[in-house]
Amino acid sequence: MGLRIDILVPGRDLLGECPLWDVRSQSLYWIDGRAQQVRRHTPATGASAQWQAPQHIGSIALCESGRLLLALEDDFWLLDPGSGSLVPAGAGITHAAGRMRLNDGRTDRAGRFVVGSMTLGRAEPAGALYQLAPDLAVTTLDTGIMLANATCFSPDGRWLYFADSHTHQIRRYPYDRTTGTAGPSEVLVDTRALDSAPDGATVDAEGHLWVALVQAGQLARFTPEGRLDRTIQLPVTYVTCPCFGGPDLDVIYVTSISNSGNLLRSDHPDAGAVFAIHGAGVRGLEEARFADVPLSN
Repeated sequence: MGLRIDILVPGRDLLGECPLWDVRSQSLYWIDGRAQQVRRHTPATGASAQWQAPQHIGSIALCESGRLLLALEDDFWLLDPGSGSLVPAGAGITHAAGRMRLNDGRTDRAGRFVVGSMTLGRAEPAGALYQLAPDLAVTTLDTGIMLANATCFSPDGRWLYFADSHTHQIRRYPYDRTTGTAGPSEVLVDTRALDSAPDGATVDAEGHLWVALVQAGQLARFTPEGRLDRTIQLPVTYVTCPCFGGPDLDVIYVTSISNSGNLLRSDHPDAGAVFAIHGAGVRGLEEARFADVPLSN
């Protein structure tokens, strides 16, 4: 079968981000960060749902309990999709400057959530990369960040991938999945030659890195050594983040932007759609879950 790109649902997001495939429910979760909504769609049944958050959503994570962890502007909340309950998790961070918020995040292979921050309306290195432990302790892994993106982990959990989008550099940190400590980072890829800053990212089962090139309308696949392996052109320019899903984890879902509220805006009728790429010939991994406290019966 050749490559086929479909649109998942009729709706369009302002700032679609952070798609996550839930193997338990065979559903795709994602966010419209600017509309402050978490969304879910189950392809097998066509059922959809959405939930409203009180602030801009930077990213989300699946939880062991069945809930979702939400990174809002400066704290974390827990959403129960069954009841619709949305409550503070009891953890937060203090930004180094005004007009900042949390942005892209991903769960490591041991159940910790790693999330970065960004400055709003300016390129100022006041952001940081944080790690939220299951006991809700927050650790700072790195500082001097302008716009946190591309957070994900190698299949064995030994590498943390990360990009400060303003630098066009995708970096990797040696990562101890037992202790959660990260070593000094090194540059893996510079995307200037691809005419785009890097946005969201994920890894496939072979350990290759898939990165959304938000200014070029493409997904780029890089080898673990940082070599460009292939690109896939999407129908719209501002694509934001990929994930693998479907029953066989061989569908690539990609979110996009119609109006970010900042610099990125498109009048294309499909801008803001969630795309489903079939026939790429690659499989992903089951999404890691935040190791939260189980819900009581």
